[in-house]
Amino acid sequence: MKVLVTGGCGFIGSHVCEYYIKKGDEVISYDNMTKHEIVRTGYASDASRNYNWDYLKNLGVKMVKADIRNFEEILDNAQGCNYIIHTAAQPAMTISWEDPQLDFTTNALGTFNVLEAARKFKIPVACCASVHVYGNKINETLKQGKTRYIRVPEAIDENHPTLEGTITPLHASKGTGDIYVKTYIDTYKMEAASFRLTGLYGSRQFGGEDHGWVANFSIRSALGWPITIYGTGKQVRDILYATDVAAAFDAFYKARKPGIYNIGGGTKFSISLLECMDVLREILGKDIQVNFAESRHGDLQYFVCDIGKAKRELQWEPKISPRNGIEELVKWVQKNRELFKGA
Repeated sequence: MKVLVTGGCGFIGSHVCEYYIKKGDEVISYDNMTKHEIVRTGYASDASRNYNWDYLKNLGVKMVKADIRNFEEILDNAQGCNYIIHTAAQPAMTISWEDPQLDFTTNALGTFNVLEAARKFKIPVACCASVHVYGNKINETLKQGKTRYIRVPEAIDENHPTLEGTITPLHASKGTGDIYVKTYIDTYKMEAASFRLTGLYGSRQFGGEDHGWVANFSIRSALGWPITIYGTGKQVRDILYATDVAAAFDAFYKARKPGIYNIGGGTKFSISLLECMDVLREILGKDIQVNFAESRHGDLQYFVCDIGKAKRELQWEPKISPRNGIEELVKWVQKNRELFKGA
């Protein structure tokens, strides 16, 4: 099989590339190698940005530096492929406020280009949406527990209303991509899926305060740096380890059941920011300095996926628990301290 992975040098994309190359498939990593997120983290941006490129190249992945906003480049690389996995994105809410044009062209136009390429060549395609497509009105339904926000019912399925509450450009752009996937399924009968993903984490993730909170907490804790929590720390996500995400993409290719899917850890793997800090203290055997700041505009304070549809239709469910996944992430950080020395 020949697989095209957009955003292949990103965190999730790199794990998807690794998954397929280790199966013996031909893999193309397609990435424009932007540094928009990395430069904001304060990490050693050149070293960290190139880390996944070098890692994948050494595994035998074909490396292509190109942009999903360029339709001709997408077409050139999609031709002859059996599957497209679209992970390229502008994922940070903060960047979406500051540069809405970058956010729109990457998330909305980029997804449209990928879908058009898949339609032209009749290729199955799976795209990364986000639970941000639901908006943040969910915040109004919460009660406070000791260490987390509580909601009844606990899990949220794909039929929940979307784009409710206070909307940012990120909500709009990710929602647009999600709607276009459904449009291409309904209109062109494409074998396509939109994965509404939540709380992704794992090795090779250069998380900062703008995006990737589990990695951000793990990196800073492992290296002895203070952590800033925006809000109460009771925010909840059902976190999902990177290898489980890669397995979900493969499950869709095997099942070929088009549609919208919530892909997350489910109720079993939900965790709050405060609870994540407790896990890190246990793993590292030390206290961690935590500072609190005001909540940020548009933040979603709670999301736990109902993953019943993915279990039924794709025969998929996550395997890596938060405790085990966070420990693996911490081990990777400790082995690669030099990548963060710029902070």
